[in-house]
Amino acid sequence: MKIIKFLCVFLMAALCLSTGAATKKTSKKKNKKNTAPVEVVDTICVDSFSYVFGKANSNGLKKYLAQQMGIDTTYIADFLKGFESTKLTEADMREKARIAGTEIRNQVENQVYPQASKQVNDSIDILNKVLFLNGFRDGISGQNETISMDSTQALVQKQMEYYHRVNMERKYGANRLAGEEFLKLNAKKDSVKTTESGLQYKILTQGTGEVPVATSRVKVNYEGKLIDGTVFDSSYSRKKPASFGCNQVIKGWTEALTMMPVGSKWEIYIPQQLAYGDREQGKIPPFSTLIFTVELLEIEK
Repeated sequence: MKIIKFLCVFLMAALCLSTGAATKKTSKKKNKKNTAPVEVVDTICVDSFSYVFGKANSNGLKKYLAQQMGIDTTYIADFLKGFESTKLTEADMREKARIAGTEIRNQVENQVYPQASKQVNDSIDILNKVLFLNGFRDGISGQNETISMDSTQALVQKQMEYYHRVNMERKYGANRLAGEEFLKLNAKKDSVKTTESGLQYKILTQGTGEVPVATSRVKVNYEGKLIDGTVFDSSYSRKKPASFGCNQVIKGWTEALTMMPVGSKWEIYIPQQLAYGDREQGKIPPFSTLIFTVELLEIEK
């Protein structure tokens, strides 16, 4: 095969030389006629090109093996044995599975476990690492089936919701307490009314128009602020009223809008459970009681 390749290269080289010679002659004739010479491209036969093209495509593979697959390139001879094999033997498949197990174990220890602990309590030490790994292993092996996978998932979700509430209370519980105290004092004012849900409102201007229902789309001007007076949103500052469905906003807004006649301007005081609860919303911290000045301009038809 090598002899054939050498002959092929030799013949092609000879062909290139003869072509080049012919081109030179042609070029001279064309030069006399003031025409551009014909460009000659040197090439090799397909067999030789196939080899060098394959070799060119291997460039960077060793770096990929080391950095992306974690393979020590001192074992490149073993890699080549696998490259030459067209099928995996049973021993190969067992070894492949064992290596996958080692890699997954490393991922669980160094990535999955720390992230799971952080979800529970912002700490990588909160969970029992040994039992976490045992549970992971049993989930794969199917051993110790005292609880089904569906029940396991449901239990984890319920417990994570509990941990979330505990963590949010620990971090932002002061906001909830401050809001409750504010509403307690605010409810004592003669101008403030309180609904069964805990929503409070004060009528600044009472309109005489139609009252929206939950499915109505309305146009309003408003300003929102925290109980410390921090303004977090205002259509007045944007100089453009807002339009939305009454049932597309927080519960406190929906309840207030469906009590307001068009033309009204109210100040509403929304408890955290009727606002965003334990969610952080832009400039609004979790468990925040909100105060809005709301002006109902029209019901859009």
